[in-house]
Amino acid sequence: MRIRLADPLDVMAVARVHVRSWQAAYRGLMPDAYLATLRPEDRAARYDFATSDPAKPRTIVAEEAGVIRGFATTMPARDPDTPSHGELCALYVDPDDWGRGYGLALIKEARRHLSSSGFSVAVLWLLEGNARADRFYRADSWLPDGARRSEQMWGIQLNELRYRRALGRS
Repeated sequence: MRIRLADPLDVMAVARVHVRSWQAAYRGLMPDAYLATLRPEDRAARYDFATSDPAKPRTIVAEEAGVIRGFATTMPARDPDTPSHGELCALYVDPDDWGRGYGLALIKEARRHLSSSGFSVAVLWLLEGNARADRFYRADSWLPDGARRSEQMWGIQLNELRYRRALGRS
């Protein structure tokens, strides 16, 4: 397994992982009809893997045998009450590769990057009811910090919980 920065040529491969992960992980948490409409081409249009601006998202990929198996995206935290925190914006692994260590490798590298960028604490937002992700993050010492948000996106009500973790330890 190789962990590396995503580059512009990775856009469609990352988008395919992103869509497949949503369709598997959010089944039962989001309407099936909505999940069925997700398309990698639409998701890919949102990525910018060419920027080196530290204020912009940074994406890393887990690659094996020339295939992108998962990705993680980090940046400075966006919430007004977390001005000196980093944020894990996304971490997705292709469902066919769940349980094979890609997520662990990605989260470890994401934490290392956030720490080396000067952050001592990081946050992430988790879709309420996502038990698999809750177990994964708790095993990596992320805990809910009490913050919640609820928003309408794509005509769907999404309820999320914020998790927080100190950085610099495994």
